[in-house]
Amino acid sequence: MDCIIVILPLLIGWGLDLLLGDPASVPHPVVWFGKAIAACERRLNHGGARKLKGGVVAVTLIVGVFLLSLWLLRVVSGILWLDIALQSVLIFFCLAGTTLVREVRMVFKVVDVSLEAGRRQVGRIVGRDTSNLSAQEIRTAALETLAENLSDGVVAPLFWYALLGVPGMLAYKMVNTLDSMIGYRNERYRDFGMVAARIDDAANYIPARLTALLMVIVSGRFRLFAFVRRFAHCHASPNSGYPEAALAGILGCRFGGTHDYFGESVYKPYIGDTPRDFTYPDALTAIAVNRRVEALMILLALLLPLT
Repeated sequence: MDCIIVILPLLIGWGLDLLLGDPASVPHPVVWFGKAIAACERRLNHGGARKLKGGVVAVTLIVGVFLLSLWLLRVVSGILWLDIALQSVLIFFCLAGTTLVREVRMVFKVVDVSLEAGRRQVGRIVGRDTSNLSAQEIRTAALETLAENLSDGVVAPLFWYALLGVPGMLAYKMVNTLDSMIGYRNERYRDFGMVAARIDDAANYIPARLTALLMVIVSGRFRLFAFVRRFAHCHASPNSGYPEAALAGILGCRFGGTHDYFGESVYKPYIGDTPRDFTYPDALTAIAVNRRVEALMILLALLLPLT
């Protein structure tokens, strides 16, 4: 019975993500997370003690999501079918592999038709200013985001699922949402979002490195471990450089450079030695790597709770 409760929800949730992605018509918990974060930020991100207030908000929301989901699952735990259904839906909401794959594939298709369409399309998945991006910069941004999302949207949620179950998975999604909304080092968020950003760094420390490890394994090119060690630290984030370096090694390319965020130019050191133009087959290669890593991580997440 315990095996069923572990195995079925994860397989169903993963299957739903593969089939549906993130359907816009379905209410999504991350949207609710975002509204809660935005409301707290509007009320509290002013005056003094911004670091303290932001830290209290971050910890309260993360712990609150964990405890609320834990309570909810305990309420339905006596009804097997309802327990499995609820866990499956929550796991589905926590996985974000399919939507990004679809978006990246679309970026590569539309940018060959229209530069403006490519800028609009990539603007759906990146935080940087896309209004002046070249076609090559659009493709680069899409691939960098695909690599980062493999860690943030797939491997990390499954890692925390393996450790803490569905409540841990949901708590991680709150961590990630906090960082994506207030974890910036600009004037508005530098103090208020500092604790949220640090928590996100800690929560992704192992998953980011695990993602790079799995990417190299599924590529079958084990000499890329040295490449990842060399370039993973060439990133402002202590974590994002690992999956980006793994993908740069697999594609034989270079990521990084100067990007605009909220009106500020941010230079990111280069990851990789080989500047070259990307083509649609590069997107297909990156997507194939993502899917293989995802399947391998699902297997690990199934096996670890059973050991």
